[in-house]
Amino acid sequence: MGFEQYHEPPSELSPEVRTFARMITSLIEEAEAINWYEQRISVEQDPVARAIMADAQHEEFKHFGMDLEFLLRRKPVWRAMLQRILFTEGSIVQAGEESEEIG
Repeated sequence: MGFEQYHEPPSELSPEVRTFARMITSLIEEAEAINWYEQRISVEQDPVARAIMADAQHEEFKHFGMDLEFLLRRKPVWRAMLQRILFTEGSIVQAGEESEEIG
């Protein structure tokens, strides 16, 4: 069993930190799956196959969102920062810079 998500000895990490590491890894894996489906959908010629892939990608979006929400509930400063960036109008870069005031 691999434990690439750990950069410190797992036995020295609290259960909360190990869960956090698992959820970060899950978030990364969901993002990768979304990317893979995006690429497959872009080149697939068969409309039925594309529809199936799009449906699968939709599930990956849901899982990505659930992983992110789990992490944000445990890191309130992340939530505060992202609230200044996500679902806003205007410059994304400017919103990101302004969110640094929180951290």
